[in-house]
Amino acid sequence: MNNKLPLQTPNLTSQNIDKIAALFPNCITEMLDEEKSTPDHKVYKRGINFELLKQMLSPDVVDGDEAYEFTWVGKKASIVEANKPIRKTLRPCPAESKNWDDTENLYIEGDNLEVLKLLQESYLGKVKMIYIDPPYNTGNDFIYADDFMRSQDEENRQMGMYDEDENRLFKNNDSNGRFHSDWCSMMYSRLMLARNLLTDDGVIFISIDDNEQVNLSKICDEVFGAGNRIGPIIQNKQNAKNDTVNIQKNHEFILVYRKSTLQDGTNIKATLKRSVTVYRDVFEENGRFFYLNDPITTRGEGGTLNARPNLGYTIYYNPATKDFKAEMDYDVELAKKCNNEEEVYSPIQTLMCSGYVAVRPPHVRGKLGCWTWSIDKFRTEKDNIIITGKNGSFTARKRTFVDGTSVQKKDGKLVYTSTTDANSRSILDFSTNEGTNELNSLIDGNIFNNPKNLEMLKYFIELVRDSNMIILDFFSGSATTAHAVMQLNAKDNGHRKFIMVQLPEPCDEKSAAYKAGYKTICDIGKERIRRAGEKIKQEDDCWKCVPLNRMDGSKPGDDTTAKIVKTIDAGDGKPPIEMVDISKNPDVGFRVFKLDDTNMKDVYYSAEEYSQTNLEDLESNIKEDRTDLDLLFGCLLDWGLPLSMPYRSEKIGNCTVHTYAPGDAALNVPDALIACFDSNVPENVIKEIAKRKPRRAVFRDSSFASSPEKINVFEIFKLYAQDTDVKVI
Repeated sequence: MNNKLPLQTPNLTSQNIDKIAALFPNCITEMLDEEKSTPDHKVYKRGINFELLKQMLSPDVVDGDEAYEFTWVGKKASIVEANKPIRKTLRPCPAESKNWDDTENLYIEGDNLEVLKLLQESYLGKVKMIYIDPPYNTGNDFIYADDFMRSQDEENRQMGMYDEDENRLFKNNDSNGRFHSDWCSMMYSRLMLARNLLTDDGVIFISIDDNEQVNLSKICDEVFGAGNRIGPIIQNKQNAKNDTVNIQKNHEFILVYRKSTLQDGTNIKATLKRSVTVYRDVFEENGRFFYLNDPITTRGEGGTLNARPNLGYTIYYNPATKDFKAEMDYDVELAKKCNNEEEVYSPIQTLMCSGYVAVRPPHVRGKLGCWTWSIDKFRTEKDNIIITGKNGSFTARKRTFVDGTSVQKKDGKLVYTSTTDANSRSILDFSTNEGTNELNSLIDGNIFNNPKNLEMLKYFIELVRDSNMIILDFFSGSATTAHAVMQLNAKDNGHRKFIMVQLPEPCDEKSAAYKAGYKTICDIGKERIRRAGEKIKQEDDCWKCVPLNRMDGSKPGDDTTAKIVKTIDAGDGKPPIEMVDISKNPDVGFRVFKLDDTNMKDVYYSAEEYSQTNLEDLESNIKEDRTDLDLLFGCLLDWGLPLSMPYRSEKIGNCTVHTYAPGDAALNVPDALIACFDSNVPENVIKEIAKRKPRRAVFRDSSFASSPEKINVFEIFKLYAQDTDVKVI
């Protein structure tokens, strides 16, 4: 029975071998494990006979050098690194968090490659959107110093994020012979892992500039598939940088890819729409409401009467009676070549003498204009036409009638609000300076260089059209993404959750950030989230109100308990509009976690090395500085549970028991996990936990005084909760 939690990330290479073995078992062989073997003891592991596999797949195997591919020095090593398991953990830091007990947002400090590995179980296929702003490899910024060849001893000494010189990042100068290769390796392994976290209909946005845009596109084509490229978006940075030598560079790229085309044929392109809200002045006529559209004319090249001679009729309008009619009062053949209105048109004198005025299309570039509608269509749509203007200058406009329930009175005017879908634009105008201004409005002192534009991030998030999704940013920097998520949630009462990942890169001691007390980039990001959250809570929330009743006095529902926060005079003897608050307290908190070495000591007993007979002889394999909370969240990672669920701690007897993601007995929903990490847990406590029938239960080795006591634990669970998965650490 394997009841030991492995407490390391999944071995993706081993999982891939399992998949091949299921399809081609004859291609699996044994090979010497050089890492575990000694001169006196040979250890063997599974391997793949690629020659046989090639025969099984022939002729669909590409052999030789004549294949289209994108490669660089270190590519194979980056793939190996992405699949390599690690023995790390995320340690919770409630003291540095905000609203720890209630929030579902995460802020993780550490190397994003290792963090992505740790999230593979808990967030596999659960992230709807990823946005990243990685280093651009300009020669002046820093990239991650991934060392794929380090030994296990070096890795153990490394302590997570720093090398022996306390440096995790290095400046990748263009004089480096591996200038592009190092950057490509860094991105490739991270994007491989990131793809696993996306939902089937998930999408990723990546900001990049000219330096690596081409290479990044090729990498993304491999990782996500060229067919899943949604397209690049170009950001017009609206900066005024002047390059007197070359072309001024005032743009950046945002590469957009979906994870996959869904099996049912659904294409995520369909969801990448933006909602456009339009506010229109509304007019009332005989109890009906309408707004005005554009005139039925055009200023374009094709809007001349010469080009469209059949569309030059005259609208006769009586300003006194508001009556109007369309008449063909011109020479169609002459209209094809002549632009003299007096020669082309012959006014109908009987109408002119009856108080009517001639309304004709405006001139276009010195030529006679035309209508966009035929006279037949005009006459058919006459009820939807209105003549507007004054002082003898009139034009014809279509009017659109709307439901009175969508009309409100604002600032003494009737207003109609509508929301429509629109395609995302390929070129966006978002100033880089605004990103700095937004951050400075929260934290004075220009403490962070070139933060992303907040409105741009909100724009991308709204394109995905899911107000209940998880959003990941593993190059989070100043945490603009988190700021955008909280603002949008406050705006539309959404339930979006963010996961921010950032290496705690030290701030230069000479920098404004360091002098202001921010020792690392993470300190800046966390403080921004705190201040942005407080600002959101303090802002005017009138826009969170909706009318309980409408212009016609009707009510959309029977919710008489809704709290009326303001009343608006509708005028004209109509009932006042009662505004009710629909706002919810947005989640402006975050749980802080920090990447660290495993909770286990160097002497670690894996499942295959563990035996019941030596249990009593083993000392605790858990590090002395680890708390119950450390162990609890370490187990969550290993079991693949999210890190954002509520939990409670209680005393049963003299033991502390932790319940994670408590269930609901009334709804027959069991607790997700119950843990007890005390020593010498008595049988009555074990029975109480078992009677609750949690999905999972976990203890530590030292929870049991002897091997028989541990065996008894499993027997207790067989009796009271045979479906509970029981593990030890």
